[in-house]
Formats: sequence, C-alpha cells, structure tokens
Amino acid sequence: MAEQTRRGRGQRAASSAQPVNDYGRIPPQATDLEEAVLGALMIEKDAYSLVSELLRPQSFYERRHQLLYTAITNLAISQQPIDLLTVKNELEKEGTLEEVGGPFYITQLTSKVASAAHVEFHARIIAQKALARELITYSNNIQSKAFDETQDVDDLMQEAEGKLFEISQKNLKKDFTQINPILEEAYHQLQTAAALSTGLTGLETGFHDLDKITSGWQKSDLVIIAARPAMGKTAFVLSMAKNMAVNYRCPVAFFSLEMSNLQLVNRLIANTCEIESDKIRSGKLLPHEWERLDHKLNDLLGAPLYIDDTPSLSVFELRTKARRLVREHEVKIIFIDYLQLMNASGMSYGNRQEEVSTISRSLKGLAKELNIPIIALSQLNRSVETRGNGDQKSDQNRRPQLSDLRESGAIEQDADMVCFIHRPEYYKIYSDENGNDIRGQAEIIIAKHRNGAVGDIHLRFIGEYTRFQNLDDELLANAVVPKPQTFKSKINTPIGNDSPLPPPPLPEDGVPY
Repeated sequence: MAEQTRRGRGQRAASSAQPVNDYGRIPPQATDLEEAVLGALMIEKDAYSLVSELLRPQSFYERRHQLLYTAITNLAISQQPIDLLTVKNELEKEGTLEEVGGPFYITQLTSKVASAAHVEFHARIIAQKALARELITYSNNIQSKAFDETQDVDDLMQEAEGKLFEISQKNLKKDFTQINPILEEAYHQLQTAAALSTGLTGLETGFHDLDKITSGWQKSDLVIIAARPAMGKTAFVLSMAKNMAVNYRCPVAFFSLEMSNLQLVNRLIANTCEIESDKIRSGKLLPHEWERLDHKLNDLLGAPLYIDDTPSLSVFELRTKARRLVREHEVKIIFIDYLQLMNASGMSYGNRQEEVSTISRSLKGLAKELNIPIIALSQLNRSVETRGNGDQKSDQNRRPQLSDLRESGAIEQDADMVCFIHRPEYYKIYSDENGNDIRGQAEIIIAKHRNGAVGDIHLRFIGEYTRFQNLDDELLANAVVPKPQTFKSKINTPIGNDSPLPPPPLPEDGVPY
C-alpha cells in the first residue's frame, strides 16, 4: 500500500512537470468584462469616447459581442445616440439581431451594469486579452512554418519580425498631456538656449551656416537629405558624422545599407587624414602621408561612432538596434544611408510606394519615440536630369525640387526637414550668373523646414578626400603664409669663398633626411 502511494505521488509529480498541451488551453478572454463594457456603452452616452481608441470589433472574443460593438461604432460615426433602442435598430438594419441573441440579450447587458464608471479600465483589460490572442495566433503560425522544411528560414525571419512590428505599431498608444508640464519644459529649453554662447538648441554639425538656420539638429526630427547619384550624399553625412563624433564627442550611429563598414571607414580615413581615396585603396602612400596617417588616426580612435552595415535593413531591425544603441551607448543621432534600400519586412503591400510610405512614417515615429534626430538619405528621380531641354548652362533647371523625391510623396509629408545637395560642377557649370568661379562648391538647399526658415548654404566639396567643409575653412587653409627666408652665414661659407657650400648628398633611398 505504501509502495502504491509513493508510485502515485511520483506519477502526479511527473505529470505536473509536463507542459500543458496547446490544444487544451483556452485563449485569453474576459467575456464578463466584454458584457460590462457593452452594457455601459448603451447606458452612458459619453462612454464610447473613452474606449474608442482602445477597442476594435476584433478586440472582443465572442462573435456576438463583435457584432454589437460594430453596431455601436456605426452609430457613433453617424453621430447618432447610443442606447438600447438605437443599437437594436442598427442590428436589425444589418440583419444580425438574431445572431446577437435578440432584444432579450441586449436588455440583459444593460441590466448587468449600474454605471460606466470603470468602462475605460475594463476596456484596457479587453484590449490586453485581444493582444495576447493575436500574439498566440502569430506565434503558432510562425511555429508551424518553422517545422516546414520547405520554408526558407531567412524569409521566415523577415515575415516574423514584420508581423511583430505590425502588431506593435497597431497597439502603440500615447495618452494626452496637460499643457503645464510642456510649458515648463519649453521655458527651460529657452533658458538653456539663452545661456549658450552659440545659441544652438540642437546638436552641432560643424557646418556653421547650416547650424545657424537649423539651430542644430533638433530632437525627434526626421531630416531627409536627398540628391541624385554621385552628388556626395554619403560624403556629406559622413563628414557631418565625423565632425560630431570626433570634434564634439557626440555619440553617433551610422546605418550603411549601401557600403560595407570597411569601405565606410576608408572614406573616413581619407576625410580625416586628407589622403586621396585612391591611395587609401591602393596603399601607395608617400612617407609624409604615412606620418600624417599615423598622426590623424588618433583622432578617430575612441570616437563614439557606431557603424552597422546590415544590408536590406528592415524597419523592425532598425528599431530594435536603435533602442539598444540609445540605451547602452547614449547615441544622440542616427544616420541612415539610404531610405530606399530599407524594407518593411514581412508586411504585404500593393506597391513599392506604399512600402516606402510605411518606412518613412516609421522613421518619424522612431525619432519621436527615442527623442533624437534621425537623418535619412534619399534618392531623387530622373526628372532632375531631363529638365532644361538639354541646356547644360541652365543651373536653375537642374536644382532639385520637393516633387523630385523618389517613390513616395509621404517622405515629404513625414519629414520635418528636407535638404537637397546640388553641385553645379557635376553638370559642367563652372561659374554662376555673376561670373564667379563655383568649381568645388556645393549647395545645401533646405526646401522644407517645419520649424524654421528655408534657404541655401554653400559648402566646399573636396572630391579626392570625399569631404564637405565650410568655405571659411578652405580660406584659412589657403591663407598666404610668409615664405621662410634664407640668410647667408659665414658658418655655411668656406673661408676665402663667397659661394655657399653644396647641399649634402642624398641617402641611398633618395629621400631627404
């Protein structure tokens, strides 16, 4: 008997350790709260406004509750009163009254609640249960596909992250805020800006004229920098990222979808060390260039610049990585090169324009969520090249416009700022309308600025170094420096001879001492 008792206890312990079969589980639900919410909506005229942002018909577990909430939503949209009689008439009109349970069931719902005092709290619980059911459905679907050996794992990963991102986007809600704390924050920001000698409220780029117009890159802004190929989009943002990370020690994240991290760093070396890109690739540096390389590389070492070269980066991946970079490395700004190479991962769209619109909207949402500026590069369509009727001298016809943004008008809508890069020299235009030499110059055209002025900024573009810099930096670099003068000395002159000594012979390698 004792042996049987021990055996029974062991069997019970073993059975309790085994997981419950998925088919034996009941999906998360709260039907009693669903009844309470529906009853409250029909006895309190303002109750719907409290739950409309939380609940959808699919949020309800029972089919008849879904039909009831659909009828209530239709009444609210048509601005009709919501009560027992109007809901009953709406269900009759839709032909679903009997499926719901008839007038008797609707009457029962209103008799179960006394007031709508807790309707919002109950609605939040229903929404959480619905989200849990959606996640279960999503995970079961992914699990069954993962067991299918004919499925490509990479495609499945894309589908999984895309669906999860879609679910999170649908359920991302932010409540309203009374104006007082926002006013305090705005006033504090104004005081901080007034105390700064530079007058910049955002992140400094190192390009002085750009900083004057923008007051620095502002938090939560989405900035689009667009240009045709070979205009220097990557060179511009890389010069900016280098200025911020090296000169101002501002933590920067750079997502490069087009170039590998090694190619990007080679560009940074050429930019910082002032060595031609061709020489960086070939390694054929002169002795003085090796010295400059060894000296200038110290500026890049330890710079808070984080590079990610994941190809075809999805919005969900970017969001995950960006959150970690901000949390772990306190990154203050994100650069993306470039927007059209991203994908919305797993979500189905009718065309590429819809997908780009989703990507653009998601980037703006991410900038607001992380409260940092996001700078995204974008391509322009070919209309820039075809304008001007073949007139190579007409610079005005070649200047980019907002309508030239490629693939989606949503980019223009979502962006807080849109900048274009224009180099007339690319179109063999070497002088402006006043006859001034504009070779080596680039224009940064601010075509849209939601929180400030628009205008044009002139920078120097040095192609061999893949670098943009301020015009005054170039002037300082080319400033006239007095040449060293040579004075005769008797120390260098033999006795009885007015001619100086010949220079010492060169060493065997031909390089002066």
